[in-house]
Amino acid sequence: MSLIWLALAAIAVWALVRLGRQSEGRGRGQWRVAATLFSAVMLAGGVLLAFRGAWLPAVGLIGASLWLTVASRQRLVPPRSDALSDRDARAILGVSADATVQDINAAWKRLMARAHPDQGGTEGLASRLNAARDRLLKR
Repeated sequence: MSLIWLALAAIAVWALVRLGRQSEGRGRGQWRVAATLFSAVMLAGGVLLAFRGAWLPAVGLIGASLWLTVASRQRLVPPRSDALSDRDARAILGVSADATVQDINAAWKRLMARAHPDQGGTEGLASRLNAARDRLLKR
């Protein structure tokens, strides 16, 4: 019977780690709290089994709790997209290949007036506009 509980605990640990690695955003804090609590319960169960003389399941539970603790603390770094090409930057700002600095700045101001987070836009769109302007002005 204890082997069934050990298998269920292993499945729960695997599910927690999968869930935590899929959500790197705002829900990450809740995943860490749940993983920490589950790890503490597994550690206590392992210590209890060790006192009762069941060394193999105790070592398994203690090892799984330590692994879950470490796995829940690791942060996955999202892949960083490389810089925009000149063509992509011109397409984002809507300027031609022979646009002047004034044209680029005017297009950026016009688009940023609508895309800025304070004006109802998103941070992602505003950062893309900034990256496009920086790319075109630095060439």
